Amino acid sequence: MIEKLSDEARALALADLPEWSVVAEPDGISRRFTFPDFVAAFGFMTQVAILAEKADHHPEWSNVYNRVDMVLTTHDAGGLSQRDIDLAHQVDGLL
Repeated sequence: MIEKLSDEARALALADLPEWSVVAEPDGISRRFTFPDFVAAFGFMTQVAILAEKADHHPEWSNVYNRVDMVLTTHDAGGLSQRDIDLAHQVDGLL
């Protein structure tokens, strides 16, 4: 069973992810990514999709032209888990 992060663990983890914001619904983190054009945004989404599939942990996201909005949460844990933090670090590593 995947566990939701405690408030202390959440604060420590988010200190290393300054570009990500806390969201209440669903309980998780979000980030907006902006690219030069649609092709670059879609290419980024493809790279994230490969990471997410390998981790068996998938983002909630949307794409409008050059913008990708992403939310990470662990539904099975009822909120933010270490899986979200790990994927956020991997996603940031793509940039």
